[in-house]
Amino acid sequence: MATSAGPPDAARRRELARLALDGYLSGPGAPVRATARALAKIDHAVAVVLVEGISDQIAVETAAAGRGRDLDAERVVVVPIGGAHAIGRFLTRLGPLHRRVRLAGLCDLPELEIVRRGLADAGVGAVRTRADLADLGFFGCVDDLEDELIRAVGVGGVEAVLAAQGDLGSLRTLQGQPAWRHRRPEAQLRRFMGSGSRRKSRYARLLVEAAVARGTLPPPLDALLTAVDER
Repeated sequence: MATSAGPPDAARRRELARLALDGYLSGPGAPVRATARALAKIDHAVAVVLVEGISDQIAVETAAAGRGRDLDAERVVVVPIGGAHAIGRFLTRLGPLHRRVRLAGLCDLPELEIVRRGLADAGVGAVRTRADLADLGFFGCVDDLEDELIRAVGVGGVEAVLAAQGDLGSLRTLQGQPAWRHRRPEAQLRRFMGSGSRRKSRYARLLVEAAVARGTLPPPLDALLTAVDER
């Protein structure tokens, strides 16, 4: 069953969010601009969501908009920090601020040890298990966000999105290459969507939209939105 679209103005909110997100994707300086834009809002935030990169930010903001939420109005700021290895440095940069806002985050489980050390060193809390991570508002993708989205939408669903974007032929070319010909479809799709930051970011938005429409938002994204929802 598809998730409810939310309040009457949800469609307009989604469209405005899409326009804003599309603005992130232009030019090589997009990640820097996205981070600067987020940091400019932090002083007035009640919650700060730390994510590894711009595609994760786009996914979180798209998921929120798809559920009729306005993170700006809620004063929830999603900050791409430039990789899990930067979390300790970023929390140090926030200083006392990180103690007065509600922290949350999204990471890849292979980076759990890096996130654990960063949170512990900054005094946020001790993390030994995935459950500890969730207790602190941080949620891990099994491999990465692309893997979660492919599983949520399904191989056929992802290919339908690619076809709508005119990219299915390019995927078939990759699938015919000797190095990828016998790999699982999920691995082929991850490789295709991860080849280039612009493609990765664009499909983060499109696949989250598809998952929201199906009511199959990946569990880490779903849990993260719940953790920062005080409505």
